Amino acid sequence: MSRYVRLLYHQLRASVLLSAQYRADFLIDAAIEVLWAGLAVVPLLIVFGQRSDVAGWTFGEALLVTGFFTLLQGVLEGAINPSLTAVVEHVRKGTLDFVLLKPADAQFLVSTARFSPWRAINVVTAAVIFSFAFRHIGAPPTAGGLLLAAASLLAAVTILYSLWILTVSASFYVVKVDNLTYLFSSIFDAARWPASVFRGGLRVLFTVVIPLAAMTTYPAEALLGRLSWQNAAIAMGMTVGLAVVSRLVWVRSLSRYTSAGG
Repeated sequence: MSRYVRLLYHQLRASVLLSAQYRADFLIDAAIEVLWAGLAVVPLLIVFGQRSDVAGWTFGEALLVTGFFTLLQGVLEGAINPSLTAVVEHVRKGTLDFVLLKPADAQFLVSTARFSPWRAINVVTAAVIFSFAFRHIGAPPTAGGLLLAAASLLAAVTILYSLWILTVSASFYVVKVDNLTYLFSSIFDAARWPASVFRGGLRVLFTVVIPLAAMTTYPAEALLGRLSWQNAAIAMGMTVGLAVVSRLVWVRSLSRYTSAGG
């Protein structure tokens, strides 16, 4: 375990040093991220400007969902997407050999190959959104709510990573998966809204098939102290299940890999 911690440290350090070479880009990208996070709140302002609540959620409560969405967007674009999208190019060019020959788990290496440190600004932006949300709600979260929300957030990150691994694994079977990655990103945008906003087939899709509710709605409910233990257990079950399935699919997909020399 300690060896993998050291590997993660060196991979992260290399990404930070690379980003530090282009400080102007760092500042510009950070400013753009703040702008996008601000724009994510605009739909809420428009909707709640016409009514006091939507599907049982007030403006302040819905802001918590947006806060978790902003936080996970930073994780996706800063820690998951940069590394795993590079796998597609490796498979296409047959250069994944350079990863497979290293004495470490291939999934770990490709998952930590590249980071975008400037996306960390999303953490600060999310903290501002949370602060504003609880100021609007008028009551801070409880200690139990914070602990449950932290566990739910860890589960959300695991689900997000597992879904991305499943998407990237498709590159071993098809030539191009760019459309799949764009589709996934587009669907993930729906996570900015509470799950109860959706009805019928969409609610089933975003709760069971693609568990967006477990990523943003459940952590928000945990902070509000109204996440049921049933939903918490379902979220944890989905997390473990997706993690196991994504690992099995990755190993199976890797066995189909043919290098450029093969």
